[in-house]
Amino acid sequence: MTHVGTTQLKRAARVILVGAPGVGKGTQAERLMKRFPQLTAVSSGDLLRNAVNKRSPLGQEAQSHMKSGSLVPDNMILQLILSELQAKDWVSSESSVSDSEPARPSDSPSASFILDGFPRTSLQASRLDTLIPVNLVVSLITPINIIIGRIADRWVHAPSGRVYNTGFNKPKLEGKDDITGEPLTRREDDNEDTWKTRLKKFGETSEPLLEHYDKKGLLWTVQGNSSDEISPKLFTEFEDRFCC
Repeated sequence: MTHVGTTQLKRAARVILVGAPGVGKGTQAERLMKRFPQLTAVSSGDLLRNAVNKRSPLGQEAQSHMKSGSLVPDNMILQLILSELQAKDWVSSESSVSDSEPARPSDSPSASFILDGFPRTSLQASRLDTLIPVNLVVSLITPINIIIGRIADRWVHAPSGRVYNTGFNKPKLEGKDDITGEPLTRREDDNEDTWKTRLKKFGETSEPLLEHYDKKGLLWTVQGNSSDEISPKLFTEFEDRFCC
């Protein structure tokens, strides 16, 4: 699907996308950033990996948690996110994770971002509320049977991570990677039972998360059987909220 032209935001969009595994969050985030060039992705996973690779004090502390098999504490993830936004001058430099009041964010359109990977639970969302005032939470919904069907049709080129789908993104030659011609394989966990378990777990954790944002008046839900069906609705909502 090709989208012609871009649209300029008139105020800052601070956005979270919530959706089940396989629903196409990454696809929608990429399309939003192409359509609205002022948007940037802020990935908690990328920030954590960068901190570990740079061996910053926070990165070393996070690595010690990961080596011991424990989760990186929410406080550390929040600090990484806050530090990134402060480095871009998108929130006030005086703010800290321990503050009781949210950071003062820039309302400049260039300070717009999609927060990826955090929060995943209502508790994390409550912690984020005390730090950064998000102004839109999008719940992406695609029927479970369609998600399972996508996974059944998914093939990967393991060395590069390139992903194909025999339903809508076929390789040029069946079973072969477009670039190298090497064989495509299935991921071990790409089976129906595994995905049903993952989707069930997502439903259990996402329900209180979505309720949290619904009570705050920030939740907007969009449904569709494909990314191409969802994208136009998402663009229209963004334009109505941030471009008028």
